[in-house]
Amino acid sequence: MSTAPLSHAARKGYLRYLAPGALGFAVVVLVPFVMNIAISFTAWSGIGTPTFTGLDNYQRLIHDEMFWSAFAHSIWFIVAMAIVPTALALVLAAGLFDYLEPRFGPRVSSALRAGFYLPQVLPVAVAGIVWSWILTPYGALNGVLQKVGIADPPNWLGDTSWAMPSVMLVLVWMQLGYGLVIFMAGMARIDPQFHEAAELDGASWLTRFRHVTVPQMRPEIFVVLLTTTIAALKVFGPVFVLTKGGPGDATNVPSYYSYSNFFGNLQVGYGSAIATALTVVVIALTVVFIKIQSKAEGA
Repeated sequence: MSTAPLSHAARKGYLRYLAPGALGFAVVVLVPFVMNIAISFTAWSGIGTPTFTGLDNYQRLIHDEMFWSAFAHSIWFIVAMAIVPTALALVLAAGLFDYLEPRFGPRVSSALRAGFYLPQVLPVAVAGIVWSWILTPYGALNGVLQKVGIADPPNWLGDTSWAMPSVMLVLVWMQLGYGLVIFMAGMARIDPQFHEAAELDGASWLTRFRHVTVPQMRPEIFVVLLTTTIAALKVFGPVFVLTKGGPGDATNVPSYYSYSNFFGNLQVGYGSAIATALTVVVIALTVVFIKIQSKAEGA
Protein backbone atom coordinates (compact mmCIF):
# COMPACT_ATOMS: atom_id res chain seq x y z
CA MET A 1 0.00 0.00 0.00
CA SER A 2 1.62 3.25 -1.13
CA THR A 3 1.38 6.49 0.74
CA ALA A 4 1.26 9.89 -0.86
CA PRO A 5 4.26 12.16 -0.21
CA LEU A 6 3.76 14.90 2.32
CA SER A 7 2.97 18.31 0.95
CA HIS A 8 5.18 21.29 1.61
CA ALA A 9 2.65 22.67 4.09
CA ALA A 10 2.49 19.33 5.95
CA ARG A 11 6.28 19.12 6.16
CA LYS A 12 6.40 22.69 7.40
CA GLY A 13 3.74 21.88 10.01
CA TYR A 14 5.62 18.80 11.22
CA LEU A 15 8.83 20.83 11.45
CA ARG A 16 7.11 23.63 13.36
CA TYR A 17 5.67 21.32 16.01
CA LEU A 18 8.49 18.79 16.29
CA ALA A 19 11.44 21.19 16.19
CA PRO A 20 11.03 22.61 19.75
CA GLY A 21 10.88 19.12 21.27
CA ALA A 22 13.78 17.89 19.15
CA LEU A 23 15.84 20.94 20.06
CA GLY A 24 15.08 20.49 23.75
CA PHE A 25 16.00 16.80 23.58
CA ALA A 26 19.28 17.63 21.83
CA VAL A 27 20.25 20.32 24.34
CA VAL A 28 19.16 18.56 27.52
CA VAL A 29 19.82 14.89 26.70
CA LEU A 30 21.74 14.16 23.51
CA VAL A 31 24.57 16.70 23.70
CA PRO A 32 25.35 16.08 27.41
CA PHE A 33 25.24 12.33 26.81
CA VAL A 34 27.72 12.55 23.92
CA MET A 35 29.97 14.85 25.99
CA ASN A 36 29.81 12.40 28.91
CA ILE A 37 30.90 9.52 26.65
CA ALA A 38 33.78 11.60 25.29
CA ILE A 39 34.94 12.59 28.79
CA SER A 40 34.81 8.95 29.92
CA PHE A 41 37.85 8.27 27.70
CA THR A 42 39.93 10.89 29.49
CA ALA A 43 41.62 11.65 32.80
CA TRP A 44 40.30 15.01 33.97
CA SER A 45 39.88 16.77 37.29
CA GLY A 46 37.32 19.23 35.94
CA ILE A 47 39.96 21.94 35.53
CA GLY A 48 42.37 22.32 32.66
CA THR A 49 42.57 20.16 29.58
CA PRO A 50 41.40 16.51 29.65
CA THR A 51 44.03 13.89 28.85
CA PHE A 52 42.95 11.10 26.54
CA THR A 53 43.45 7.70 28.21
CA GLY A 54 41.50 5.38 25.94
CA LEU A 55 39.76 2.52 27.73
CA ASP A 56 41.66 2.94 31.01
CA ASN A 57 38.58 4.13 32.93
CA TYR A 58 36.53 1.17 31.72
CA GLN A 59 39.30 -1.30 32.55
CA ARG A 60 39.45 0.20 36.02
CA LEU A 61 35.67 -0.06 36.26
CA ILE A 62 35.72 -3.79 35.54
CA HIS A 63 38.07 -4.40 38.47
CA ASP A 64 36.49 -1.87 40.84
CA GLU A 65 34.89 -3.76 43.73
CA MET A 66 33.20 -0.59 44.96
CA PHE A 67 31.36 -0.21 41.65
CA TRP A 68 30.13 -3.81 41.67
CA SER A 69 29.08 -3.46 45.28
CA ALA A 70 27.12 -0.31 44.38
CA PHE A 71 25.56 -2.12 41.43
CA ALA A 72 24.55 -5.02 43.69
CA HIS A 73 22.81 -2.52 45.96
CA SER A 74 20.74 -1.47 42.94
CA ILE A 75 19.18 -4.94 42.98
CA TRP A 76 17.80 -4.21 46.44
CA PHE A 77 16.52 -0.86 45.24
CA ILE A 78 14.74 -2.58 42.34
CA VAL A 79 12.97 -4.70 44.96
CA ALA A 80 12.07 -1.58 46.95
CA MET A 81 11.06 0.66 44.05
CA ALA A 82 9.67 -1.78 41.48
CA ILE A 83 8.70 -5.22 42.75
CA VAL A 84 7.24 -4.52 46.21
CA PRO A 85 5.41 -1.25 45.34
CA THR A 86 3.98 -2.76 42.14
CA ALA A 87 2.60 -5.78 43.98
CA LEU A 88 1.21 -3.71 46.85
CA ALA A 89 -0.22 -1.07 44.52
CA LEU A 90 -2.00 -3.70 42.44
CA VAL A 91 -3.67 -5.22 45.51
CA LEU A 92 -4.56 -1.81 46.99
CA ALA A 93 -5.92 -0.55 43.67
CA ALA A 94 -8.11 -3.63 43.32
CA GLY A 95 -9.38 -3.16 46.88
CA LEU A 96 -10.17 0.51 46.32
CA PHE A 97 -11.79 -0.15 42.96
CA ASP A 98 -13.79 -3.27 43.91
CA TYR A 99 -14.79 -2.52 47.50
CA LEU A 100 -14.35 1.04 48.69
CA GLU A 101 -15.53 2.90 45.60
CA PRO A 102 -18.79 0.92 45.14
CA ARG A 103 -19.62 1.19 48.85
CA PHE A 104 -18.43 4.69 49.79
CA GLY A 105 -18.44 6.48 46.46
CA PRO A 106 -15.76 7.93 44.20
CA ARG A 107 -14.91 10.82 46.56
CA VAL A 108 -13.58 8.54 49.30
CA SER A 109 -11.68 6.49 46.73
CA SER A 110 -10.22 9.63 45.14
CA ALA A 111 -9.16 11.01 48.54
CA LEU A 112 -7.35 7.79 49.43
CA ARG A 113 -5.76 7.63 45.99
CA ALA A 114 -4.52 11.21 46.39
CA GLY A 115 -3.14 10.38 49.82
CA PHE A 116 -1.17 7.43 48.49
CA TYR A 117 0.09 9.56 45.59
CA LEU A 118 1.21 12.46 47.80
CA PRO A 119 4.80 11.16 48.26
CA GLN A 120 5.22 11.36 44.47
CA VAL A 121 4.34 15.06 44.55
CA LEU A 122 6.64 15.94 47.43
CA PRO A 123 10.17 17.01 46.43
CA VAL A 124 12.68 14.26 47.13
CA ALA A 125 14.73 16.61 49.31
CA VAL A 126 11.74 17.46 51.50
CA ALA A 127 10.64 13.83 51.87
CA GLY A 128 14.22 12.73 52.58
CA ILE A 129 14.76 15.37 55.25
CA VAL A 130 11.49 14.48 56.99
CA TRP A 131 12.39 10.79 56.98
CA SER A 132 15.90 11.52 58.23
CA TRP A 133 14.32 13.34 61.20
CA ILE A 134 12.10 10.33 61.84
CA LEU A 135 14.92 7.78 61.56
CA THR A 136 17.71 9.55 63.46
CA PRO A 137 18.76 7.96 66.78
CA TYR A 138 16.83 10.68 68.63
CA GLY A 139 14.01 10.89 66.09
CA ALA A 140 10.31 10.20 66.30
CA LEU A 141 10.50 6.47 65.58
CA ASN A 142 13.04 5.71 68.29
CA GLY A 143 11.11 7.94 70.69
CA VAL A 144 7.99 5.80 70.14
CA LEU A 145 10.00 2.56 70.47
CA GLN A 146 11.52 3.73 73.77
CA LYS A 147 8.06 4.57 75.11
CA VAL A 148 6.84 1.02 74.37
CA GLY A 149 9.78 -0.52 76.24
CA ILE A 150 12.64 -0.86 73.72
CA ALA A 151 15.48 0.78 75.63
CA ASP A 152 18.11 0.67 72.88
CA PRO A 153 16.44 1.03 69.46
CA PRO A 154 18.58 0.78 66.31
CA ASN A 155 20.43 3.61 64.61
CA TRP A 156 18.36 3.18 61.47
CA LEU A 157 20.52 5.16 59.05
CA GLY A 158 23.87 4.88 60.82
CA ASP A 159 24.09 1.11 61.30
CA THR A 160 25.28 -0.99 58.36
CA SER A 161 22.75 -3.68 59.27
CA TRP A 162 19.77 -1.31 59.26
CA ALA A 163 20.66 1.39 56.72
CA MET A 164 19.66 -0.54 53.59
CA PRO A 165 16.30 -1.82 54.96
CA SER A 166 15.52 1.70 56.20
CA VAL A 167 16.19 3.33 52.83
CA MET A 168 14.22 0.57 51.10
CA LEU A 169 11.24 1.26 53.36
CA VAL A 170 11.34 4.95 52.44
CA LEU A 171 11.51 4.07 48.74
CA VAL A 172 8.49 1.75 49.01
CA TRP A 173 6.58 4.60 50.65
CA MET A 174 7.62 7.00 47.90
CA GLN A 175 6.78 4.71 44.96
CA LEU A 176 3.53 3.10 46.12
CA GLY A 177 1.20 5.83 44.88
CA TYR A 178 2.63 5.87 41.36
CA GLY A 179 1.53 2.34 40.55
CA LEU A 180 -1.73 2.74 42.45
CA VAL A 181 -2.89 5.62 40.27
CA ILE A 182 -1.97 3.82 37.02
CA PHE A 183 -3.61 0.57 38.11
CA MET A 184 -6.85 2.23 39.17
CA ALA A 185 -7.04 3.96 35.80
CA GLY A 186 -6.38 0.62 34.07
CA MET A 187 -9.06 -1.19 36.05
CA ALA A 188 -11.67 1.24 34.75
CA ARG A 189 -11.17 -0.17 31.24
CA ILE A 190 -11.77 -3.82 32.22
CA ASP A 191 -15.14 -5.06 31.02
CA PRO A 192 -17.30 -5.62 34.15
CA GLN A 193 -18.82 -8.67 32.48
CA PHE A 194 -15.61 -10.62 33.12
CA HIS A 195 -15.94 -10.13 36.88
CA GLU A 196 -19.70 -10.72 36.81
CA ALA A 197 -19.29 -14.01 34.95
CA ALA A 198 -16.58 -15.18 37.36
CA GLU A 199 -18.69 -14.16 40.35
CA LEU A 200 -21.71 -16.07 39.00
CA ASP A 201 -19.47 -19.14 38.72
CA GLY A 202 -18.73 -18.80 42.44
CA ALA A 203 -15.22 -17.35 42.17
CA SER A 204 -13.97 -15.54 45.27
CA TRP A 205 -12.50 -12.04 45.13
CA LEU A 206 -8.97 -13.47 45.30
CA THR A 207 -9.70 -15.88 42.44
CA ARG A 208 -11.16 -13.07 40.33
CA PHE A 209 -8.14 -10.92 41.16
CA ARG A 210 -5.71 -13.63 40.05
CA HIS A 211 -7.49 -14.84 36.93
CA VAL A 212 -9.30 -11.72 35.70
CA THR A 213 -7.73 -8.54 37.07
CA VAL A 214 -4.04 -9.43 36.83
CA PRO A 215 -4.15 -10.81 33.24
CA GLN A 216 -6.18 -7.80 32.06
CA MET A 217 -3.71 -5.42 33.72
CA ARG A 218 -0.57 -6.74 32.01
CA PRO A 219 0.09 -3.58 29.93
CA GLU A 220 -0.12 -1.35 33.02
CA ILE A 221 2.01 -3.75 35.07
CA PHE A 222 4.63 -3.72 32.31
CA VAL A 223 4.74 0.10 32.21
CA VAL A 224 5.01 0.42 35.98
CA LEU A 225 7.70 -2.25 36.29
CA LEU A 226 9.74 -0.79 33.44
CA THR A 227 9.65 2.81 34.63
CA THR A 228 10.24 1.98 38.30
CA THR A 229 13.09 -0.41 37.48
CA ILE A 230 14.81 2.31 35.47
CA ALA A 231 14.20 4.75 38.33
CA ALA A 232 15.69 2.25 40.78
CA LEU A 233 18.84 1.80 38.70
CA LYS A 234 19.49 5.53 38.54
CA VAL A 235 18.15 6.50 41.99
CA PHE A 236 20.16 9.32 43.53
CA GLY A 237 18.10 11.84 45.53
CA PRO A 238 16.92 9.64 48.43
CA VAL A 239 20.39 8.13 48.89
CA PHE A 240 22.03 11.55 48.81
CA VAL A 241 19.63 13.06 51.35
CA LEU A 242 19.33 10.09 53.72
CA THR A 243 22.73 8.39 53.86
CA LYS A 244 25.12 9.76 51.22
CA GLY A 245 25.92 6.16 50.36
CA GLY A 246 26.83 5.26 53.93
CA PRO A 247 27.47 4.11 56.49
CA GLY A 248 30.64 2.98 54.75
CA ASP A 249 29.28 1.93 51.36
CA ALA A 250 26.21 0.10 52.72
CA THR A 251 23.77 2.11 50.59
CA ASN A 252 26.06 3.25 47.80
CA VAL A 253 24.59 3.04 44.28
CA PRO A 254 26.16 3.65 40.83
CA SER A 255 24.61 7.11 40.39
CA TYR A 256 25.91 8.31 43.76
CA TYR A 257 29.26 6.61 43.15
CA SER A 258 29.51 8.51 39.85
CA TYR A 259 28.61 11.76 41.63
CA SER A 260 31.20 11.20 44.36
CA ASN A 261 33.90 10.62 41.75
CA PHE A 262 32.82 13.71 39.84
CA PHE A 263 32.69 16.15 42.74
CA GLY A 264 34.32 14.41 45.69
CA ASN A 265 37.39 12.77 44.16
CA LEU A 266 37.57 15.14 41.16
CA GLN A 267 37.93 12.14 38.86
CA VAL A 268 35.55 13.40 36.22
CA GLY A 269 36.63 10.92 33.55
CA TYR A 270 36.04 7.95 35.83
CA GLY A 271 32.73 9.35 37.02
CA SER A 272 31.68 9.71 33.38
CA ALA A 273 32.63 6.09 32.70
CA ILE A 274 30.40 4.96 35.60
CA ALA A 275 27.51 7.08 34.28
CA THR A 276 28.01 5.71 30.75
CA ALA A 277 28.05 2.12 31.97
CA LEU A 278 24.86 2.74 33.94
CA THR A 279 23.19 4.26 30.86
CA VAL A 280 24.10 1.21 28.77
CA VAL A 281 22.57 -1.09 31.41
CA VAL A 282 19.36 0.99 31.50
CA ILE A 283 19.05 0.97 27.68
CA ALA A 284 19.73 -2.78 27.49
CA LEU A 285 17.16 -3.49 30.20
CA THR A 286 14.59 -1.33 28.41
CA VAL A 287 15.12 -3.23 25.16
CA VAL A 288 14.70 -6.56 26.98
CA PHE A 289 11.49 -5.35 28.66
CA ILE A 290 10.04 -4.15 25.36
CA LYS A 291 10.87 -7.42 23.59
CA ILE A 292 9.26 -9.44 26.38
CA GLN A 293 6.16 -7.28 26.23
CA SER A 294 5.99 -7.55 22.43
CA LYS A 295 6.17 -11.35 22.61
CA ALA A 296 3.49 -11.40 25.32
CA GLU A 297 1.17 -9.24 23.21
CA GLY A 298 1.79 -11.36 20.11
CA ALA A 299 1.13 -14.61 21.96
